[in-house]
Amino acid sequence: MATGRSSTSAASAGFRGGTGSRGRKASPRGGINTYKGEERALRAGRLGTAGLLLSVLAATGPLLVVAGVMPTTYGVMGVVGQPLLFLILGVVLALFSFGYAEMSRHVHNAGAFYAYIARGLGGTVGAGASAVALVAYSALQAGLFGILGFEVSGLLDKYLDITVGWWIPALAAVALVGALGLLKIDLNARVLGVLLLIEVALVVIFDVAAVADPAKEGLSLHAFNPDTLTGAGVATSLCFCIAAFTGFEQAPVYAEETSRPQVVVARVMFFAVGFVAVFFALSSWALTVAAGPSGIVPAAREQSAGLLFGLTEPRLGGTFTDVMHVLFVTGMFAAVLSFHNVVARYAFAMGREGLLPAAFGRTNSASGAPGTGSLLQTVVSVVIVIGFALTDDGPHGDPTAPVLHLFTWGGNVGALGVLLLMATASVAVIVFFVRRGAARVQIWRITASALAAVALLCIAGYTVKDFDVLVGAGPDSTLGWVLPGIIASAAVVGLAYGAYLKSARPAAHARIGLGNEAFQLEKAAGSGRGA
Repeated sequence: MATGRSSTSAASAGFRGGTGSRGRKASPRGGINTYKGEERALRAGRLGTAGLLLSVLAATGPLLVVAGVMPTTYGVMGVVGQPLLFLILGVVLALFSFGYAEMSRHVHNAGAFYAYIARGLGGTVGAGASAVALVAYSALQAGLFGILGFEVSGLLDKYLDITVGWWIPALAAVALVGALGLLKIDLNARVLGVLLLIEVALVVIFDVAAVADPAKEGLSLHAFNPDTLTGAGVATSLCFCIAAFTGFEQAPVYAEETSRPQVVVARVMFFAVGFVAVFFALSSWALTVAAGPSGIVPAAREQSAGLLFGLTEPRLGGTFTDVMHVLFVTGMFAAVLSFHNVVARYAFAMGREGLLPAAFGRTNSASGAPGTGSLLQTVVSVVIVIGFALTDDGPHGDPTAPVLHLFTWGGNVGALGVLLLMATASVAVIVFFVRRGAARVQIWRITASALAAVALLCIAGYTVKDFDVLVGAGPDSTLGWVLPGIIASAAVVGLAYGAYLKSARPAAHARIGLGNEAFQLEKAAGSGRGA
């Protein structure tokens, strides 16, 4: 037994030591690197630059943001300078990406956030981050099922005169997403790509129509005036707007399935941040042009989520608006499929490294997809949708349960979790390079990560402070601390389990964040015991 432990420790030291994060361990059949393994590996080389980019951008839900997030921000917070906020957040997330993308060149692990955090801050903190990631992305996905079901129910009622509860199309979507999640990732990427390109095209057509037919104030650039970013609502508006970027950080999750991940992942991340910042800045400006800078806030308060469609119909006609309504739903489906794929891969990575049962750490033999992780996410989504359906006592067409509760609560809980993961990952990047004696070489990335960490923590602080506003609850509502408490509880549970592993199962603790290197670690330990 003593021999086995010493062999495991030696193997662990080899993986974390001289070979660095790109470490390789010889095997009878040759080397295995961190993104191409044997029994517990996702299928490598399935995604190129285009496939990865489309998968990542689909999660941002362009039409959902323009039709949902932007009117809410204008209406609730009354801040006209929303376009400027998107550009500011683009700079913050670009700073974050400098270090995060560099880590993707050194660590190829489907656990992305928690793997990076484990490599920088240790396995215990990595375990806490893994639990937060699993809960945050699950909440984001479950929330989207709520608004997706509500919108489909409304379309069926309007166009086919079929009355169904929102939870029926929501559960149908859960089943379809679960089925697609078991298929090859390159097939998923094609589905996501088609839906994303259609969404983007529709929004661009609206933007052009708004510029061609502006309100009485003309092509005003007032929304880009820094003077518009004053008042108590600006900080909370940042919290709303940063949720629109959620998705770009998913690129490293697919590193093990990407050809040339050292190059492609970083390239996709920077392009995604730039595209989202500019695209949303221009689209939110187009809304102000169509309604007028002085009219955008009153219009958003009056029409809420109907603002985009109300501005589209007089310019592009009822048929185009109807098509946009339908494709608004397909866009949400693309986003929910993207989040499903991410959660399944986090579960796979956690199962491979002992943070979840080992069954989650194996892939489907036919497609190479993380089948057990996909099934877990499907079951969780079914339970959540049914739970909210059972508590829904509103009449047909009432958005309270599916939109104001499931979507709003899930979206904000998930966004808070991702914010905290990004801030923690920024700190982990700094520690990672400093510990490896690369501080001087990586000084610009370390500086960028430090600035990003401070900015992200400030935004996260305001998110927690104003959570009651974000979820539409009163200032005395318990939701203001109960919902953020979900993320805090996940972190505590993960940290506690990480501490338990460190004390009771140090070999398992040493594997956290190693990815496919954990497979080699087990082989080395087995060889030691055999000797």
